[in-house]
Amino acid sequence: MRLRLDLGYDGSGFSGWAKQPERRTVEGVLDDALGVVLRLDPAPGLTVAGRTDAGVHARGQVAHTDVPADAWNANDARALFRLSGVLPVDVRVWRMVEAPQGFDARFSATSRRYTFRIIDNPVGTDPIRRSDVVWNRRPLDVDAMNAAAAELRGEHDFVAFCKKREGASTVRTLKAFEWGRREDGLLEATVQADAFCHNMVRSLVGACVVVGEGRRPASWVGEVLSQPERSSAVMVMPPHGLTLEEVNYPPDADLAAQALASRRFRG
Repeated sequence: MRLRLDLGYDGSGFSGWAKQPERRTVEGVLDDALGVVLRLDPAPGLTVAGRTDAGVHARGQVAHTDVPADAWNANDARALFRLSGVLPVDVRVWRMVEAPQGFDARFSATSRRYTFRIIDNPVGTDPIRRSDVVWNRRPLDVDAMNAAAAELRGEHDFVAFCKKREGASTVRTLKAFEWGRREDGLLEATVQADAFCHNMVRSLVGACVVVGEGRRPASWVGEVLSQPERSSAVMVMPPHGLTLEEVNYPPDADLAAQALASRRFRG
């Protein structure tokens, strides 16, 4: 039986999502907790919509796990509450339900939406927000940053902004990328795409920051995009400003077809 888990976490104390020997990771902590709650040894294992890096947060992460039906049927009424008692306070599962037919947390997703938060107040960050807001010491021009972001929207090969993995495509469709300044002065970038390659969001944000500081024109971002390899001129922003807000899926009837299409694209 496949279960869908909707969860959030504060990434500050984790070495990213993926399990690593001798390191505390979200996947490792959650998988161990599931093994305890569902009485499974070994723990069942997880597939996630987006493998976040060390320090990156999530409010709307989605994962799935495959477990024996009898393990779930015996625990379904109590499992979520027991899981809350077993998990540390920096990880929380909001929902755990039987997944519809054809659901795959990674490949059935149609898009992921992130927010990156920056403050350009010359005296620094609100101490309460220090774990999810990046302090930029120079003032930023939001209009210039939006002009730069516009250069990047659409379907492109984002190899100049990615840490390329062997055998993996760097073609993505950037569905939304825009900046706004809140009343308290905080700058927020909303970034949504069908999928993201490694370091892509933090690199896109870093390119816009260079423009926002006035060091480059907005058109420079388009010039970087046209390069056939990763650009050393692009700044990768610190991870703690980034939060995975939402993962979107098609109607249940289309889940299997979407997963098949995504696998073909990745190939």
